Amino acid sequence: MRLPLAGSALLALALAGPALAEDAAELADATITVTAVRDAGYVASKTGTATRTDTPLIDVPQSVSILTRARLDDQALLSIADALRYVPGATTGQGEGHRDQPTLRGNTSTADFFVDGLRDDVQYYRDFYNIERLEILKGPNAMIFGRGGGGGVINRVSKTPGATTFVAADAAVDTFGAWRLGVDLNQPLADGISARLNAVYEDGANHRDAYDMERYAINPTLGFDLGGRGNLILSYEYAKDNRTVDRGIPSQNGRPVAGVRDAFFGDPAINNSNFEAHVATIAADYALTETLTIRHRSRYGDYDKFYANIFPATAVSSTGSFGIEAYTDGTQRQNLLSQTDLVWKTSTGSLEHTLLAGFELGRQTTRSQRAPGSFGGVSRLTVPFTTPFVAPPVSFALSRSSRTRADIAAAYIQDQISIGDHIEIIAGLRHDRFSLDFTNLVNGAVLSRTDSLWSPRFGLVLKPAENASLYASYSRSYLPQSGDQFTSLDASLAALEPEVFDNYEVGAKWDILPGLALTAALYQLDRGNTRAAGPVAGTIVLTGAQRSRGLEVELTGNITPKWQVAGGFTLQKAEIRSATSAAPAGREVPLVPRTQVSLWNRYQLTDMFGLGLGVSHQGKSFTTISNAVVLPAYVRVDAAAFVKVSETIDAQVNIENLFNKGYFPTAHNDNNISTGGPRAARFTLRTKF
Repeated sequence: MRLPLAGSALLALALAGPALAEDAAELADATITVTAVRDAGYVASKTGTATRTDTPLIDVPQSVSILTRARLDDQALLSIADALRYVPGATTGQGEGHRDQPTLRGNTSTADFFVDGLRDDVQYYRDFYNIERLEILKGPNAMIFGRGGGGGVINRVSKTPGATTFVAADAAVDTFGAWRLGVDLNQPLADGISARLNAVYEDGANHRDAYDMERYAINPTLGFDLGGRGNLILSYEYAKDNRTVDRGIPSQNGRPVAGVRDAFFGDPAINNSNFEAHVATIAADYALTETLTIRHRSRYGDYDKFYANIFPATAVSSTGSFGIEAYTDGTQRQNLLSQTDLVWKTSTGSLEHTLLAGFELGRQTTRSQRAPGSFGGVSRLTVPFTTPFVAPPVSFALSRSSRTRADIAAAYIQDQISIGDHIEIIAGLRHDRFSLDFTNLVNGAVLSRTDSLWSPRFGLVLKPAENASLYASYSRSYLPQSGDQFTSLDASLAALEPEVFDNYEVGAKWDILPGLALTAALYQLDRGNTRAAGPVAGTIVLTGAQRSRGLEVELTGNITPKWQVAGGFTLQKAEIRSATSAAPAGREVPLVPRTQVSLWNRYQLTDMFGLGLGVSHQGKSFTTISNAVVLPAYVRVDAAAFVKVSETIDAQVNIENLFNKGYFPTAHNDNNISTGGPRAARFTLRTKF
């Protein structure tokens, strides 16, 4: 436990030193919250994530999309994939049917996830039962979050204990037979001490033959008021997720094969994923003086994941056959992470400063195993394309087993400078020392790599009016060649420098009304140091490059007191600029449609009744960098109705795919293509008292 103890010791010293305060009496009524203030409706006005300080969104020189708790509930959004359908510049990958895998600004990741700013990089499907909001920060964010995050990051902001007693619960069922129960209980225990418990159970089903899912989680938290100077939060979460691994359908003639939306091309007895997590967190904020605050977070997570699958490996041929493959994969990871920040508000002459200085320590240990499948001695078996599909017998033999240890030590400093009422400057620099030790447990090979990463950030904000801003920004991030999950290190890759991401962005933000925000951003994101084949066969060089360019526009909030909206528009292009090991120059990056349009509305007809209507359009895109298979463009329409049954009970129904259109929302490769579901209704009851 040595890694977070340095931060904990610093925190303890701070807590023991109230004498450092300039005037304790003036601080008696101060409240330092661990998370941002509760959002009003669909619009969020501030974030504590984008800068690690409590900053109005209008002053953040970056595109940030925030889905509040009210919006998540109204749209019945239960997954990252559902939520990103309404986020400009974001799409989601299939993730092989067992994990979240978003693509942000043309860059896909399995690891760029955070909870309250702390890394959450294990591969699984994340639930929203215990969060207040979902934040999607676009572009490289290494200054704040460290390695990775080339296209952006996704941060979940947790629910925390409060000072009032309440009992909340929700129950939902849909027309596929899936059902879900959730509870949210808050209880003050003594003066300055509160407890909160969130829990969920879900039995899942959908339109796919043989699909099944069961997951449950519980998250008790305990909050302490630190004498009016801050808060201490203790949290534990247990999560369990068992589900069918669904790799979708194959392609034929460059498009998804027709007429098999519901057919399952695996073996229900084999295609399963099992995930279990134990996570403990300590979070504290403490005001040393009126202008100096210390903030600390430590988290220990123990994760165990195993999945197995049979899946389509080739397109359906003209003779009506296709190839299948199989494998199993296991991962056990322990994360020990710690962050400590000091935030100092001061002035030099007419300049107002918010200075951030901090450090981060971490250790991540991982064991992983891979066992390819064998069909009577062959790894790929050609079989007739039939529905229902009956998988042949398969056996598995271990081919890859590894152990990795990643040690992270980082320090960073940032200054937010206000020059009068009309100019804001943000400048920051972070240094990461990322050390990876990799042991191949099959052949005994031991490899190591240490990277020294400097991540700058600069932004300029001009405010012609209090409710409007124009900004320009630059940021950089890195991704070590070991990849998101530390599994790809070999002798060649251990000698290579990390990939680098540079983002140039200009934008505008306008709070049209106190509860209605319009944002627009133009960006260019360059990815370099990408692997390419060397001039000598079998060698690798870092000459590959990718570029993403786009326009993102977002409108969120209240048009009128009764009409709430969440709309987005994206025009983008992501392509290979210099040949990589995967593709020549000119190829388009997969799962990046040129256009995306979305608009969700909720209109309150009376105090008792409300209606919702959503439209989402996604232009055509390619399934992989081969550009050989196209996902057709589609438009999906959703609807909802809301009824206030009583002062404590609300009911709603959400109808997905109202016009029952066939569509293909995403893919993992050219022959693992997800199918959109038919029309379905979800009925939800909520109570709070």
